[in-house]
Amino acid sequence: MYDSQNPEILASVPNRNPDRKTVILTFDDGPSKALPDILDILKDSGTPAVFFWQTRLLHKERPWKRVLAEGHQIGTHTVKHKNLAYNMTQQQQYDELKKSVDAIEHLTGNPVTFFRPPYGQFNDDTLQAAKRLNLKTVMWRIASMDWELKDDPEQIVANVTDHLEDGAIILLHELSQTVKVLPQLIAAIKEQGYEFAVLETE
Repeated sequence: MYDSQNPEILASVPNRNPDRKTVILTFDDGPSKALPDILDILKDSGTPAVFFWQTRLLHKERPWKRVLAEGHQIGTHTVKHKNLAYNMTQQQQYDELKKSVDAIEHLTGNPVTFFRPPYGQFNDDTLQAAKRLNLKTVMWRIASMDWELKDDPEQIVANVTDHLEDGAIILLHELSQTVKVLPQLIAAIKEQGYEFAVLETE
């Protein structure tokens, strides 16, 4: 569980409707070869999600049009997944973020509103650089640990469902083991009475 009192960081988004409980699925490190399978599962289950992409991977043939057409959101995960908090000035961090934002906006024609720091690492300069670009820094409340569980994908489901709470942002990745258990994960979340939402752009 990740918790921060910093108003510059979004880790959960409690629903304003007391009669509904919602969570937000987020996928990092794409767009990858697993993306079409993830999109198929999300479509079949009527589940919206947020994708944080490295723009070095954002080739024209990636199905970004489908991502947007099916109601998902695209945010930046920088260009090359650099640790922004390690030995980078605020201007260098700004330049990295701006380059990634420009690439997404040029390809999709849509503004980029959300940013997730690679490795979840950031400092005050990171937050200021994001703010200069009108980006909201998005972390997570629940980490699935899917990147460590290639040989035990069932644990991905437990890591999420054991910690569900209203408004939680859930960290997933575009990985084969995540694809394998995604239908089960979505069903298990719904069984606990939760609906799925995306981030509010205001």
